[in-house]
Amino acid sequence: MQIHPTIAGLRAALDGERGQRIAFVPTMGNLHDGHIALMTEARQYADIVVASIFVNRLQFRPGEDFDAYPRTFQADCDRLIAAGVDHLFAPNEQEMYPQPQQYHVEPPMSQQGVLEGEFRPGHFRGVATVVAKLFNIVQPQVALFGKKDFQQVMVIKNMVRELGFSIEIIDSPTVRADDGLALSSRNGYLSTEERAEAPRLARELTKVVTAIRAGNHDFAGLEKAAVEVLKSHGWEPDYVAIRRKSDLQSPSAHESGLVVLAAAKLGSTRLIDNMEV
Repeated sequence: MQIHPTIAGLRAALDGERGQRIAFVPTMGNLHDGHIALMTEARQYADIVVASIFVNRLQFRPGEDFDAYPRTFQADCDRLIAAGVDHLFAPNEQEMYPQPQQYHVEPPMSQQGVLEGEFRPGHFRGVATVVAKLFNIVQPQVALFGKKDFQQVMVIKNMVRELGFSIEIIDSPTVRADDGLALSSRNGYLSTEERAEAPRLARELTKVVTAIRAGNHDFAGLEKAAVEVLKSHGWEPDYVAIRRKSDLQSPSAHESGLVVLAAAKLGSTRLIDNMEV
C-alpha cells in the first residue's frame, strides 16, 4: 500500500492508473470491522482501492470531541494493508486546508437541519464540503459509505446527483457486533457496563420496525414508547424518528420506504443507529 500525505503525491500516483476503475472509501481513521468491510467490498467495483484518513475539523462543533477523537494511524495502516487497499491518502490539516476554508457546500436546510443536523448544526455542511473536496482530489468512479450514518449518505447522494459528480455512490449495510450494536469508532468510549447496555438501542429500533411491518401506523406513539424505554434504562435520547428514506421528512400514515433513526447518549457517549422498514 502506498501512503500519500500530499494531494500532489496522490494525484501523481493515480495519474498512472487512470485507465483503471478507482473505488474510494473516505474515513476519519480509528478503523473497525465496518470500515474494513467497505474496503473489501470496494474491490468488487474497481481495480484500484483508495482509502483516506482525515479527521475533518469542519464537521465538529465547538465542544465536540475533535481533539479527543481517537487517532490510531499505524494500526489503521496495518488493517488497510491486510484488506488489500492500494493507496492511502493521509493529509494533515495544513494540506487539506492551507488557508481557512471559505467555500462550502451547503445542503438544503430540509436535509441538514433535521435529526442529526438539529443537534449538530453545521455538521453536514462540513461533511459535504470535505467529501466534495476529497472527490475532486481522488476522482474515483465509485465511492462507498456505510448506512449507519444514514443521513450522511443521503446528503452525499443528493450532493452527487445535484452537482453532477460522475461518481457512483454505494451504500453498504451497517456492520454490527454479535449482540446487535452498530460498529462505531465511538463505541470505544463506552465503559464495560455501558457496552453491555448499548445493544438496547438496536433492540428498540427492531421493535419499532416490527410494529410498523405488522401494520401499526401510530408513528408518534411508537417513537414516544421507544424514547421512554431508553430513558428508563439511563439513556438520554435526542430522538427516535420514523422518516421517509428519500429525504428524511415525516411520512404520512401509510407511506412505504421508511427508516427508523435514533440518537441517544449513554453516559458521555452519543450513539446513533437506524433500521430500514
